[in-house]
Amino acid sequence: MTDPQYLITAQGRRIAYHLTPAHGAGGQLPGVVFLGGFKSDMAGSKAVYLQDWSTRTGRGFLRLDYSGHGVSDGAFLDGAIGDWFEDALAVITTVTQGPQVLVGSSMGGWISLLLAKAIPARIAGLVGIAAAPDFTEDSMWAGFTPAQRAELAAGQVVLPSDYDPAGYIITRRLIEEGRSRLVLRDPLPLPFPVRLLQGTADTDVPPAVALRLLEHATCADMRLTLVKGADHRFSTPDCLAMIAQAVEEVVTAAR
Repeated sequence: MTDPQYLITAQGRRIAYHLTPAHGAGGQLPGVVFLGGFKSDMAGSKAVYLQDWSTRTGRGFLRLDYSGHGVSDGAFLDGAIGDWFEDALAVITTVTQGPQVLVGSSMGGWISLLLAKAIPARIAGLVGIAAAPDFTEDSMWAGFTPAQRAELAAGQVVLPSDYDPAGYIITRRLIEEGRSRLVLRDPLPLPFPVRLLQGTADTDVPPAVALRLLEHATCADMRLTLVKGADHRFSTPDCLAMIAQAVEEVVTAAR
């Protein structure tokens, strides 16, 4: 695995990324950008699978770590949705050219939707994997007890997690800044093909979120695939193959 490259954003954050240039017939097709989830990184199974797939197919491919994630600079607890959106926007607009298909996993699905609103002319399509738009408000804040809300008002609260025995520290800034980035309260035009993949056994982002997004967005070519028994990781061999197939569908539909 090659070492990552780095970009200093306009906000002064140093963001790590891997860019695989297109080659052969893949150079005539949109590039692919993978956007990971909350506390995830670009070395995860889905990102690496798509990296290998892009190499085989000749597609241009970008994966990155938001600030405070993976090998990018910064502290995770200092970040918020808007920061991570700005990180992705800076890398995409600086190091890629032409149309891109966004593949957003969990929180990356929310960031993909923010990018679609910010730079619609650069987006050829979108694949959401357990996409989690507005989760800081609709999942975290809405589910907090009065005691947890009181803790948060003092600065932060710790939530249990299946992925970290110490739990997740949720900051007041994460919740409050997220309210300025919500995408399910206003019209959400998506003028390109969209494929949503969702496991029925996902307890972190339940299927109801995908159904709400499907209902809310304005899109002429938007499809939701429910996978019985798949969990939030969505990284079994069959699930990974489905992600690549969804990207292929979007690219074909966008041409």
